[in-house]
Amino acid sequence: MSSEGTAAELPSASGEEDANWKERILVPAVLGGLIGAGGGLLSKHRKVLGTANVCATYAANAAIVAGSYSGVREFVKNTRATEPNDLVNSAIGGFATGALLGRLQGGQRGALRYSIIFAVVGPVFDLATNRLYPLVRDISPSTWQLPDWSPIKVLDEDALAAKRAREQKLYAQRTLGEDLIKEEPR
Repeated sequence: MSSEGTAAELPSASGEEDANWKERILVPAVLGGLIGAGGGLLSKHRKVLGTANVCATYAANAAIVAGSYSGVREFVKNTRATEPNDLVNSAIGGFATGALLGRLQGGQRGALRYSIIFAVVGPVFDLATNRLYPLVRDISPSTWQLPDWSPIKVLDEDALAAKRAREQKLYAQRTLGEDLIKEEPR
């Protein structure tokens, strides 16, 4: 078998893997940041330090943790050449991420504690997301409907044209009224 045959096979597989790889790291990091910001909104420290500061700090920390965990998990997956949903990858990735972040946070004892916690929590989290993903995947925004009692209404073309006509009439009245007010003091 020639080396050209293997080189031709690699780009097609790596292109698909590359896109999936980015999705499996960026999406958890962004979701972690959003969840962290939500946690900052609920924090008791927001009154003292300011809501924006606490939300930004929590969001950054959660995004770093989620991105690091996802990145290490993907590195382990590629190194071991296994499937993306292998829970052993999650355990190894969690252990390594916990060791790294725990070392930065609390020294050698922190590294040991964090690595054990991440090695347990990571696979549990991945198992839960793997089970929930098929349920959430089928929900599309096109199937969402507002309840009848909602004050928000989706307008059809006729209602939208009538609304634009009302807005133009109100704008003309306001503009004309402002012109009359400006001319009165003379």
